[in-house]
Amino acid sequence: MTLELQNITKRVGAITHIKETSLRLEPGHFNVLLGETGAGKTSLIKLMAGLDRVSSGKILMNGEDVTRQSPQKRNIALVHQFFMNYPHWTVYDNIASPLRVAGMAKSEIQGRVEEAADILQLRPMLKRYPHELSGGQQQRTALARAIAKESKAVFLDEPLANLDYKLREELREQLPELFAGRGAVVVYATSEPEEALLLGGWTALMHDGRVTQFGPTAEIYRAPKNLLSAQVFSNPPINRAEITKTADRAYLDETVNWPLTGDAAALPDGTYQVAIRPDYVTPTPPDVDTVKLAGTVQVTELSGSKSSIQFLMGPDHWVSLAYGIHPRAAGEEHVFYMDPSKCYYFAPDGQRVA
Repeated sequence: MTLELQNITKRVGAITHIKETSLRLEPGHFNVLLGETGAGKTSLIKLMAGLDRVSSGKILMNGEDVTRQSPQKRNIALVHQFFMNYPHWTVYDNIASPLRVAGMAKSEIQGRVEEAADILQLRPMLKRYPHELSGGQQQRTALARAIAKESKAVFLDEPLANLDYKLREELREQLPELFAGRGAVVVYATSEPEEALLLGGWTALMHDGRVTQFGPTAEIYRAPKNLLSAQVFSNPPINRAEITKTADRAYLDETVNWPLTGDAAALPDGTYQVAIRPDYVTPTPPDVDTVKLAGTVQVTELSGSKSSIQFLMGPDHWVSLAYGIHPRAAGEEHVFYMDPSKCYYFAPDGQRVA
């Protein structure tokens, strides 16, 4: 099964919620929609699921035009971040509900429900009602319903957002296995770059209703095609600043500069944007050649094994993220260390050039 979007858009009055988008989504791995809240992930899922009508373009499932088909005819499953279970039905009835609507035989329904319940460790809860379940068990019930339905496409719209940390970690590890080998296209929306990396598969980066880049998750993390993609796929936000390239050196200001190599050294002299993830800007010198950056500390956040330090360097707001406890007081001047080999370089229009 494949799901293909051909130049689809979504407009409401004068506002365009989804700008012209083309994607081809395949089964066998997770297809992740990654973007901040308001980027258009849920709007795009509603179009793919048939809950909203496209304003222009086509949606194909296995080559068949389903643009005007209802969600029921498309045979899809949708799991939200909220626990969408019928409160007056047992877990068994909740899982079985779409199978009964489809007119399936009672014996087949029982087999599918019990199989899905076993996969999600819900068999002891089949006679319970949603209010008797924990949040994780309620979300497992929603996932079991999607598995039992054996849909052609499964849409998971931030399904772990309302669970506690332990449950999120547990279910995140299980999800790829739950849908493996079922032949369905699985689309997973998230606002967390780390979650996209953990799930693997392919990722579509979204910003302001537009897909900025689509490809294998690890590949587009390592090689963003433009500054917008680099910003979407970074948490904390990627550091960026304007530089001047002269000969084979990059100049951040009169005192901070570093040698360029490879494609960056071959660029024409001029003004560019440099960007580097916070992981490669550290409060202590690593075992690599670095560039010293003097900045004024704004905020320090210590979270277990990591330290996040926000600092000002001239007009630019930067973030350092490092393992270990590195207390830095707000208002103090400190030196940070940047690994220039991890820098990305962008033209003034935002396209990556090195």
